[in-house]
Amino acid sequence: MNSNPDLARHHGLEGEALVASLHNRFAHRLALVSSFGAESVVLLHMVACVDQAIAVIFLDTGKHFWQTGYYRSKIIDLLGLKDVRIIRPHTGDVTLLDPHGTLSGSDPDACCDLRKVRPLERALAGFDAVLSGRKRYHGEGRDQLAGVSLDDKGRVKGEPLAGYDAAAIAGYLKRHGLPPHPLIEQGYFSIGCADCTQRGGTADNPRAGRWAGQDKTECGIHPSADGRLVRNQQSGV
Repeated sequence: MNSNPDLARHHGLEGEALVASLHNRFAHRLALVSSFGAESVVLLHMVACVDQAIAVIFLDTGKHFWQTGYYRSKIIDLLGLKDVRIIRPHTGDVTLLDPHGTLSGSDPDACCDLRKVRPLERALAGFDAVLSGRKRYHGEGRDQLAGVSLDDKGRVKGEPLAGYDAAAIAGYLKRHGLPPHPLIEQGYFSIGCADCTQRGGTADNPRAGRWAGQDKTECGIHPSADGRLVRNQQSGV
């Protein structure tokens, strides 16, 4: 990793320090991709502390819980985020590929590609670095997650919370008085699209409620430089 100067200068940093380092290097060419889900407010708060004008990309799949939309608006106001971009799939693509809105049940990988992967790639045009909130303690292929790496397009990918565990997340929320997603009190430990998320999970395995009963554990928006795409357990991270 250290052979690449764009990575070496950020090696060993985490949390707000990594956000600040990447912001100093890339400025307006840095974006955060956020689901405004169960733990998202931690990284959103770190980003706001560095610069409230950092672009935040939210993929509006058309399948989110209504509570996520409410929470998103609340957090934007609370943190003073100035550049939240709500990105939707092309209407024509949805009409062609998922006219009845049932693709998530018959082919969840294709649904994620339509509603997340394609829109995100369009949204990231012009950005050279991107932040995400993935964490090693979430398990599956994420247990070897690097704090900084390159994705398949050559962008620098920062994971400021990679080394955080459930206790660290809870401690940060408490220290800064940050409000939880409203679905957490209903038993959701990880929150994605309503079609593919159910109550469940634990503090140590929060993603158990995502695509429950399927091999799929990832949506595919986190490709690595070697082309490995994260959609399920077999494809890794």
